[in-house]
Amino acid sequence: MSGIVITISAVAVLALSGTAFLAHPQFGKTARGERLERIRKSPNFKDEHFQNQEVTTVMTGESGMLSNMAKFVFGKKPDNLVPKEGEIEVIKTDLRQLPDSGDLYVWFGHSSFLLRLSGKTFLVDPVFYKGSPVKFVNKPFPGTDIYKPGDMPDVIDYLIISHDHWDHLDYKTVKELKEKVQHFVCPLGVGADLEHWGISVDKIIELDWNESDTTSNIHIHCLPTRHFTGRGLSNPKTMPASYLIETPERKVFYTGDGGYSDRFARFGEQFLGIDLAIMENGQYNEDWNQIHTMPYQLGREVKELKAKRLVTVHHSKFCLARHAWDEPRRNEQKAAEEFDLELLTCKIGEVVKL
Repeated sequence: MSGIVITISAVAVLALSGTAFLAHPQFGKTARGERLERIRKSPNFKDEHFQNQEVTTVMTGESGMLSNMAKFVFGKKPDNLVPKEGEIEVIKTDLRQLPDSGDLYVWFGHSSFLLRLSGKTFLVDPVFYKGSPVKFVNKPFPGTDIYKPGDMPDVIDYLIISHDHWDHLDYKTVKELKEKVQHFVCPLGVGADLEHWGISVDKIIELDWNESDTTSNIHIHCLPTRHFTGRGLSNPKTMPASYLIETPERKVFYTGDGGYSDRFARFGEQFLGIDLAIMENGQYNEDWNQIHTMPYQLGREVKELKAKRLVTVHHSKFCLARHAWDEPRRNEQKAAEEFDLELLTCKIGEVVKL
């Protein structure tokens, strides 16, 4: 749903401010040249778009996209859609003083998190300013935005992007982090945005589905998901992805955004012994049930992955759907009980040792 909300924002501001707004660098750059040729050679690219492996309808409800957008923006909102100040507990951790040894996980709300694995630091989908092109749409929940790029460790070995939606890829965050980051890992097409923002092409590791970066003893596998992409009104020519990070000691799966499919069972067989599954859980609705995980699918996905432990993301910072702000927390508990899963629950900013 995030991309749809952002499209509304862009259209509204465009109507008010003219085309100059859409020329801002934050909207990224469409792939061209050698990058575009590589995209067109991808088995996952057809008819000038990346294609999901399954037939996928973005809006599955009876109402059309415009009707749903209008309902979301202008319709009556439930009282518990956004938490009150202090309802979400947040811990301010000094991330420059993290332990030198031991694997750990720190979540920053929504889908932004930090992993320390085998001595390497991974920062995933960092959004530390705004989840839309304008400040008045998709604002962070009260008290959840205390982390900024300057709070991150001095060296980030890998910054991983799952897709180019605004709640997963933030222009200002990337610009402020770029000197700290050794490698940017992203799906095909997203490298055009990063390069447009001043990231050296030598730092960008741009992967198609089922490609892997294996230049060190840490392997990062780019895997299919079931979602869509885009930051504006034009054809984005970008793909979404999930990831499997494989170190000598551990396998960590990150789902990115995406609806249920049989890929979870495939991944469970392909990558035996997944230690931790970081799963999308939030911003769902039956009107877009093929592009986001529905609550009744969460436990099944983890079970098919054969993952030892579960932690959920994509909640507790932004409102992109009409469910209560704390409903994803209840959903993760229910899924863990129903499918006998080991659930890690953590506060924003809490250091969780793995």
